[in-house]
Amino acid sequence: MSNTLIYILWNPNEIICELGPLALRWYSTFWLIGLLGGYLMVKWLYQDQKVKDELFDPLFIYCFLGILIGARLGHCLFYQPDYYLTSLEHFIEMLVPMHKGMDGAWHFTGYAGLASHGGTLGLMIALWLYCRKTKMNIWHVLDDIAIATPITACCIRLGNLMNSEIIGKPTDLPWAFIFEQVDNVPRHPGQLYEALAYFCFIFVMLFFYLRSKRGVQDNGKMALHAKPVGSGFYFGLVLTLIFTFRFFIEYTKDIQVDFESGMLFNMGQLLSIPFVIIGVTCMRGGKWMKNQ
Repeated sequence: MSNTLIYILWNPNEIICELGPLALRWYSTFWLIGLLGGYLMVKWLYQDQKVKDELFDPLFIYCFLGILIGARLGHCLFYQPDYYLTSLEHFIEMLVPMHKGMDGAWHFTGYAGLASHGGTLGLMIALWLYCRKTKMNIWHVLDDIAIATPITACCIRLGNLMNSEIIGKPTDLPWAFIFEQVDNVPRHPGQLYEALAYFCFIFVMLFFYLRSKRGVQDNGKMALHAKPVGSGFYFGLVLTLIFTFRFFIEYTKDIQVDFESGMLFNMGQLLSIPFVIIGVTCMRGGKWMKNQ
């Protein structure tokens, strides 16, 4: 018992407060904060780039639906297809924020299970549809969204932390968390690792954006040139940063589903590889480094 005193005991209430039959949960609140933060960042970017207001107005709806639908379908189809595709009732649970309980009644649960890889893919599809409608340059939009993406990603992982989900592997490190809703084993706080990394990525993205505005250049032989929005550089950078980190941080996480136990790389790692390849390709295509 005394050994547990050196670790962080983690058992927050998933519900912030209850408003009649509705419960305000930490997870959904962090999702909304993340989306709001991304919304405000892109709004500032559009204004800074003198983009017309009417072109910004529909963007939030496209992004919200794309991320939510993609993240939900991604979780259900990538991680639990044996559950959601085996009966009509389970298929309905995949589409609506409700779950059929043991009592035979349907209960509102929210979307319990969202995958960041699916959310990223859903966002890309949504932005393609948005660009078709508004005639905006798709690389311009992708770069702006990329600059704001770490804000949302950080908040989502904080929501996972409050839910005690996507837990890490056992460890004896002094900052280990004991997720009391799961077991009494000290574990890596993988969600916190990711949230802190994404928080740092916010400043990395802003650094390059502001550098491109100032047109700062290094006189050395190998100068780092921050490319302007619309080059695809920022889109490639955020994919490379997030999913490279995701690949390696998976080594500290516990498996999410049983079938991953016999795999060399888990599902999160396998799904990260294509995004890293796309990211590096976009950055190289932007020719952001060159000899002087």
